[in-house]
Amino acid sequence: MDTDVEGMLRTVAAHFRDTAGETGCAALSPRIAGAMREVPRERFVPPPCRELAFADTPLPIGHGQTISQPFIVALMTQLLDPQPGQRVLEVGSGCGYQAAVLARLAGEVFGVEIVRPLAERARLTLGELGIANARIRAGDGYGGWPQEQPFDGILVTAAGSEVPPPLLQQLRAGARLVMPVEAAGGWQGLVIVERRAAGDIRRRRVLAVR
Repeated sequence: MDTDVEGMLRTVAAHFRDTAGETGCAALSPRIAGAMREVPRERFVPPPCRELAFADTPLPIGHGQTISQPFIVALMTQLLDPQPGQRVLEVGSGCGYQAAVLARLAGEVFGVEIVRPLAERARLTLGELGIANARIRAGDGYGGWPQEQPFDGILVTAAGSEVPPPLLQQLRAGARLVMPVEAAGGWQGLVIVERRAAGDIRRRRVLAVR
C-alpha cells in the first residue's frame, strides 16, 4: 500500500502506461503530477481513512459518496487538459480534492456538489489550504452553473446515463467535457465530448471505468 504521495504517483504513472492503448495518454503529464503532489490528499479524507489516503482506490467520504481513485483523478484531469487562465466547471465536487487539483492548473474552478454537508466541508478545506481560485456551491450539477458560463472545460465526476444538455450549452466552442457515462452491466465508459468551433459536437469513449 502506498503511504506517501510519491508512491501514489508511481502507481498512477504505471496505470497510465498500462492503459495507454485505450486512453491515448502514454504517460502521466508532469503538470498533472505536480498538481497532485502539491495538494495534500490526506486533508480531504475523513480521519478514519487517512492512513489509506495515498492508496490507489476510492475512499468513503460520508453521505454515501467517495473520493475518486487517484488514477481516475489524474486521467480525467489530463484528458481535460486545463490551462492557466481558463475557467473550469466541475460537477460532483464531493470533498473538494479534484477541485483543488484543477485549481493548480486552471485560472478559476467552479464546483457544484449536490450533498450540502460535503459542499460545506469542501469549501472549508479549500479555505484552510488557501486555495482561493476554486468556488464550491451546493446544488444539482445537472444544470451546471449558468451564471458563470461559458467554460473552457467541464469535468463531471459522477456517472450518468447521458451527458446533460445544459452542460453542453455552457461549454465554450473549442472546449471539451470529460465524464463517465453509464453502460450495460453496471459499468461506465469515460467519455470525452468536444464542442468544435463550428458548433458541432464530437464524442468518443476512452476507457471502461466503474
